[in-house]
Amino acid sequence: MSVSPSRPRVVVVGGGVIGVSTARQLARRGADVVLVTEGSLADQATGRSLAWLNSFGGARSREYHHLRLLGVDRYRTFAARVPAASAYLRFDGGLTWAAPGEAAGHREALAHMRRNGYDAHWLSREEVAGWTPGVDPGAIPDEGAIFNPGEGWVELAPLVRWLADDLTAVGGRIIEGAGPAEPVVEDGRAVAVRTGAGERIGADAVLLATGAAVPRMAARFGARIADATPLALLVRARPAGTALRAVLNTPRVALRPAPDGALVMDSDAAAEEVVVHDGGGYEVKADTVEGLLREASAVLAGHPDLVLDSYGVGPKPIPGDGEPVLGELDEVRGLFVAFTHSGATLGLIAGELLAEEIVTGERGPLLAAFRPGRFAHGEAR
Repeated sequence: MSVSPSRPRVVVVGGGVIGVSTARQLARRGADVVLVTEGSLADQATGRSLAWLNSFGGARSREYHHLRLLGVDRYRTFAARVPAASAYLRFDGGLTWAAPGEAAGHREALAHMRRNGYDAHWLSREEVAGWTPGVDPGAIPDEGAIFNPGEGWVELAPLVRWLADDLTAVGGRIIEGAGPAEPVVEDGRAVAVRTGAGERIGADAVLLATGAAVPRMAARFGARIADATPLALLVRARPAGTALRAVLNTPRVALRPAPDGALVMDSDAAAEEVVVHDGGGYEVKADTVEGLLREASAVLAGHPDLVLDSYGVGPKPIPGDGEPVLGELDEVRGLFVAFTHSGATLGLIAGELLAEEIVTGERGPLLAAFRPGRFAHGEAR
């Protein structure tokens, strides 16, 4: 593709971490940027993310693993350059264990991570307290657990606010409450975005960073993006005085601390209990939330009494082959998409790489494996 050589006009649709991150990078590269979001910033999948920063495991492609490592690296650079980020961005590691008697897959994952230079240690139950506080050693199975010292977590709402403030400081514009926005395509090229209120915003390029809505929006223009999006339920418990600092990934619950001492948690099993109504609404049963709080308490030292503060429920974007979808659609010049499960980990690096492609018109090698055309061309893994 090619955009205006002087100051390209770019409209970013979507107020999550990847949309805001990309808009900021675009503005810093001299683009005339407008970000539009249906509601408010970070009110969709970004606001429901556990936001574990990692490249744990061995199932993903080498290219995806490398991109995730770059993602974590960019957060470390951000933490070093923005001192205030220490309030919502931490690198205290991740602790993961399997159900009793089911550690074989984790052993394989450990070997894979070590072969690829990813810092990973197998800990016995007795060793856990010396590596990461706040965990009940009795919750660790006899086989032990994996600790990854380089992993971390981020509270995405304050990060998105910081990125948005920086975007506007360098001349970008943000329109919240825009309603459902759609690209306008003429002669095979994206030329504008029309907001839900009917405003037409001219553009040389458009980025769809609308989370779970990306496949549907791309399909309007003949682009197929395989979609495996499930529901997510993220529960926040009130501060309970726990010493936990790391992210925990256990057979029945995943959880991490929050900046104010609260705890956030989720599990696939709890999300599967959410009732989806015909009209599109969701019903979360009280015993589902209470069960998740109990599971979290059971893995924490002292088994604190966890009290619900809030919860969020909705789609969790996951491409059909599990790998990110990042780049320009083959079917429409100037129309880019960002659709990925790892929005938190990739938030900063994806914004950087997408902005570079949009402004320069040159396809970078780091996104070569993740282009949306792989689904149409039969290249998806």
